[in-house]
Amino acid sequence: MTGVAEAARVLAGLGLVTAFGHVSARRHDTVLVTPPVDLATVDEADLVTVSLDAAELPPGAPPETWLHLAIYRRRPDVAAIARAQPESLFTAAAVTDELRPLHGQACWLGARVPVHPVPRLVRTPELAAAVPVGDGEAILLRGNGGATFGATPGLAVARMWLLDMACRVWTDAHASGKPEPLGDEDVRAWRAAEGPLLERLWQHLKHRTGKGETA
Repeated sequence: MTGVAEAARVLAGLGLVTAFGHVSARRHDTVLVTPPVDLATVDEADLVTVSLDAAELPPGAPPETWLHLAIYRRRPDVAAIARAQPESLFTAAAVTDELRPLHGQACWLGARVPVHPVPRLVRTPELAAAVPVGDGEAILLRGNGGATFGATPGLAVARMWLLDMACRVWTDAHASGKPEPLGDEDVRAWRAAEGPLLERLWQHLKHRTGKGETA
């Protein structure tokens, strides 16, 4: 079991996707990605296999698989991706060109989250190649949600939950005044503590939604 379908159902259970969104995982020289359906209904048997060096997408793969492939090709350290469109991401990406952490857990998204300024569906290799992937674990797509990365599909989904929270904190704080982002040393300290804490968050989210594997 890859955990992709389980992560997709939890992502849906958290209300971070509606009819749109996907989860994928790298497996050697291929990528397993959810089909373009309601993620709440996805099983492992529904996943679509795509070659990492594909020149065209196989039947059943969502067109934005190109975004997943571009990220995997440029970031060998990324093993899984969650793609979603929470409203908070639309708001934050409309008013900034990068998101910096204002609270500790936001550091688990990276020291900075870049914003891709082109508000279009990333449905071609050319558009995907232009997305600024950065060196963190999340990106924002102006007018189009965002994507988060992880060592497993579950951790990528946990980071999408964190990205939603970070965007809400960011917009609320900027509406109230001039917030000060965390300093570099604080960011490093939070990131050093990430491993078991992010996994604990994933287990909490899985239990909270009741969408995890039952066997």
